[in-house]
Amino acid sequence: MNWDDAVAYCKWLSDKEKEIYRLPTEAEWEYACRAGTTTNYWFGASITTKQANFNMEIGGTTVAGVGKYPENSWKLQDMHGNVWEWCEDRYGNYPNQESSDPKGPSSGNSRVLRGGSFTGLASNVRSSSRFNYQPAYRYCIFGFRVARTFAA
Repeated sequence: MNWDDAVAYCKWLSDKEKEIYRLPTEAEWEYACRAGTTTNYWFGASITTKQANFNMEIGGTTVAGVGKYPENSWKLQDMHGNVWEWCEDRYGNYPNQESSDPKGPSSGNSRVLRGGSFTGLASNVRSSSRFNYQPAYRYCIFGFRVARTFAA
């Protein structure tokens, strides 16, 4: 799955459902993952392979289906591990000043991925962990999550 495929799926779903679907921004992804917490993982300071698919736990592959691991307090599942999830933003440095719901840079070649994957270490699946890659690149550790925009 590459970034372009993920964006194309969101467009297809938007057209089909007559709603606005898109990739989450990097800030939205982290906010959703944390679900009001400030720890490394939504459930605390450390993680085990009973809480997420990382460190080659399931024989070195993704977990089929959703919900094998506990959901956070906002009922979101599988936010840590399994596959890196593409975000809408281009990759860049965070703003120097405190900001609310920051957007990524307006130019740049790579896109943000969040969440870590089944191949990563515990530090790669933290709520704040981020990665970047070229949008056209496909890899078995890349996936995506859909966000819905509600009309005001």
